[in-house]
Amino acid sequence: MALPPQTNEAFLREVDEQVRIDTATRFWKRWGRVVVVAVIAALISFAGYLWWNNNKQVAAGVEGEAMSLALDDLSAGKVAKAEGELAKLATSSTPGYKASAKLALAASKLGKGDAKGAAADYAAVAADTSLAQPYRDLALVRQVAASYDTMKPDEVVAKLKPLAISGKPFFGSAGEMTAIAYLNMNKTREAGAIFAALAKDEGVPESIRSRSVQLAGVLGVDVTPAGATADAKGGNGK
Repeated sequence: MALPPQTNEAFLREVDEQVRIDTATRFWKRWGRVVVVAVIAALISFAGYLWWNNNKQVAAGVEGEAMSLALDDLSAGKVAKAEGELAKLATSSTPGYKASAKLALAASKLGKGDAKGAAADYAAVAADTSLAQPYRDLALVRQVAASYDTMKPDEVVAKLKPLAISGKPFFGSAGEMTAIAYLNMNKTREAGAIFAALAKDEGVPESIRSRSVQLAGVLGVDVTPAGATADAKGGNGK
């Protein structure tokens, strides 16, 4: 005798449900312990990450205070003490403190008249790909500044070319050194163009803009410095 349609559907649903239960039971018997272990491992890993992150933040705070004290000592003339602390920070796992410490150590060498040693330290920072680009760019500018007198003009231009562009963060220093290098190469057109760009760039320090206006004028390039008023341009705007 055939089952009525409704009874047949109910029976199939019961069978389907039982199959799912049996499947789940077999899965749990076989893999249940593995699942529990995996969940516990995930929780332990997450807890470990939280601990690591907290310790990292605490360590960063300690290093920040140490950096501040070292720079204070350096400013106060306690060079040996400052350099000892900076040497420790130079091995930090935090890239920012590592870079800052190395730059400060190089600056300390420069302050003691060791331009060659300072330039080498700056070069090492500039070549360290583990550090953020702004630190490396700053190190490159300071490297060239420290060894400028011993470098050939074309070497200066080649080194600073990527930074001697209007709008770049270190355009002021990089652009000025590049322009002077061009002058030493008797490339007055290139030098004048950079001096003019320096004079017009509001992101460049005022002292460099002022010098650039004068040097551009000497080279026959008439420029209006950034921030100049209408009266300063020779008119009242009417």
